[in-house]
Amino acid sequence: MEQHGISKLDLKRRNRMQVLKILKQRGPTSRIDIAGTLELTRAAVTIITNEMIEQGIIQEIGEYKHVTEKAPRGRKKILIDINHHYKFVIGVTIEEDIVSVGLSTLAGAVLDKRNLSIDHTIEYNAIFDFVRKSIKEVLADNCLDKSSILGIGFGIFPTMYDKLGIDVRDGIPDYTKVRGIIKSYTDLPLVFDNSVKGTAMANIDFLKTKDPNRQNIAFLQYGNNMNFVVTNLNEPIVSYDNRTGFVDKMIINPYSERTCEKCGRRGCVENEITPAATLLKLDKVYSAEKTPYLYEVSKGNFKNVNMDMVQAAYDKEDPAVREVVDSEIRLTAVLINNLFFSTNPQKIVLHHFTNHTNNENDFNRIRNALNEIAGAAVAGKIETSIIEDKHRFLSGCALAIRELFFNRGGFDTNS
Repeated sequence: MEQHGISKLDLKRRNRMQVLKILKQRGPTSRIDIAGTLELTRAAVTIITNEMIEQGIIQEIGEYKHVTEKAPRGRKKILIDINHHYKFVIGVTIEEDIVSVGLSTLAGAVLDKRNLSIDHTIEYNAIFDFVRKSIKEVLADNCLDKSSILGIGFGIFPTMYDKLGIDVRDGIPDYTKVRGIIKSYTDLPLVFDNSVKGTAMANIDFLKTKDPNRQNIAFLQYGNNMNFVVTNLNEPIVSYDNRTGFVDKMIINPYSERTCEKCGRRGCVENEITPAATLLKLDKVYSAEKTPYLYEVSKGNFKNVNMDMVQAAYDKEDPAVREVVDSEIRLTAVLINNLFFSTNPQKIVLHHFTNHTNNENDFNRIRNALNEIAGAAVAGKIETSIIEDKHRFLSGCALAIRELFFNRGGFDTNS
């Protein structure tokens, strides 16, 4: 006889997912308040949470402290919260300039890390050798075995797909080959996805203070390719806009003097505000007179120029560098304005848009330009990413925690 409807196991998993979602968003919460939010009986929530406490997934942390002098009569509220040391997670993030491997708690607290700086010349095997060695070292150095690890999350930047042998069909990457390589030296659960999505997740899930305005964000990552993600976390199942690379072809300067070699149009994002675009513009004005500091540090040879030098030349007020970069900041504000009004997020989080040595000044320049172009309301919506360069592996951690913990209601993936 054919059966229809949700199974008891699926219902149990869904209820546990919802409990974990509430605790993730709110922090310590009472069973009574969880029952009211989920529209379940207190008895049902007690059964669900007691089982999760026995398994070590959540924990009681004490009585609710009333802010009023006189607490209400009746049974006192006991607060429960996620046990963020229930399991640990290994994250691996592979981007154009770095391979980052590390260990974190379920709250994203960093426990260990390994980073390898790379460029386009690095070989395929060197990346996987570093990943294999780093995973082994992280487990050994922290005295952890399989039972202590939730799994391993891999966040891979889209421009690294070709190098790693990841085929993309109809916009969907096939991680089969990479999964096979990793499976050859570990039987831990594996999660693979776009590193941009993972970093966007980390900016929501790993925020130390509970901020309801970080539940639905637009996330823009700067680099040789601009990548954009819109999150929708109002439901237990997470959804993302998968078109992370479409921003490059948006027009932000239709009257540009240059046409893009790739798309043949004027004023696309890739041809106006990426690092390659910046260097191309500076190459045309590079001289001892117009870019004195840049000329000096690059020893009179533009082939030596890199973006760190450009940042330093801007701070030293090289006139032509200032002109180019300020123009790009205004175009960046145009892009952010257009993305904001096309997606209507609660926040726009900017990743890699600021130099780590001058973070606040860089951010203020973008915000001021946005205030000029779009107004204070839009300018007030932007924030910088909380993920530091040295902790980029947290992208992989966020992917694994979301898939293997929250989306499974805390059910053990190793059992």
